[in-house]
Amino acid sequence: MAKITSHKSIFFNLVSILFFVLMVSVVESRVVGRVPKAEPDHLCDHVVGVKSGDTCFATAQQFNLTIESFRFINPNLNCEALFVSQWLCIAGNST
Repeated sequence: MAKITSHKSIFFNLVSILFFVLMVSVVESRVVGRVPKAEPDHLCDHVVGVKSGDTCFATAQQFNLTIESFRFINPNLNCEALFVSQWLCIAGNST
């Protein structure tokens, strides 16, 4: 009888340890694998859609923006590859 209890105890301890290791690995993967959300360094207050023939320079001039401020409020914009209906920010500020 004592032998059976000993086997049950060993089995229970083994299952407990495995459960603990599994829980720690799950929690650690969530904490370690979490990527912080990037905060934008600017906010866009007004946008316009690109029409055929529009350029970054012409859009900046149309809304009285310097090309530097236009590029600042549109940081990921490729002015060489504008496409019709693409949104361009024409009014914004830095955070």
